[in-house]
Amino acid sequence: MRAFRAGGVSAARGDGTGEAMKRSVGIWALLVAALCLGGCAHRRVKVDNQERPYTIGREDVVDVSVWRDADLSRVIPVRPDGFITLPICGDVQAAGKTPAELADAIRQKLAPYVQEPKVAVIVREVNSARVYVTGEVARPGAYPLRGRVSVLQAIALAGGFSAFANTDGILVIRQGDKGQQIPVRYSDLVAADRPDDAQGDFPLQPGDTVVVP
Repeated sequence: MRAFRAGGVSAARGDGTGEAMKRSVGIWALLVAALCLGGCAHRRVKVDNQERPYTIGREDVVDVSVWRDADLSRVIPVRPDGFITLPICGDVQAAGKTPAELADAIRQKLAPYVQEPKVAVIVREVNSARVYVTGEVARPGAYPLRGRVSVLQAIALAGGFSAFANTDGILVIRQGDKGQQIPVRYSDLVAADRPDDAQGDFPLQPGDTVVVP
């Protein structure tokens, strides 16, 4: 009986120790995962700040000028479907093109009817370029992107942070072919002396969304 009891006690202790070890390993695994996620969430992402020619968007207003032909020249808004309509040319896609590309497309449309057409396109009103600020800010919404607007400036346009904002958990979501999710810490943006791995303030691009959790 004693041997049985001792064995039973020994077995029970062995089971308890095994469960405790499993729990300990599980806790450490969760801690390591959390640290890894925290490091990944705040790792520096290379931001593409290269200047590019402006691309026309929906609701922009363009000035199409055909040299020595006032009847074909006009100031016209880009429709919500991205097209403009011109005499002789008919519908021409404007959204997504630079002014030079749109001028070339119109030139090709006119070539069968006008001898050596010379076309120039100027963007008169920029209405399509916007950035979006959402989450814990005073005034979430869409804001026009006129000139260079940085992350800090976009947050200022939205009225600044709310009382519950996680200012070091900001995320900039960038659309396009090279879509990115760029983690940003406010403390790094305003710091005079940032760590080497910190993300500094950078200009936003049309369509960027600033998320403040």
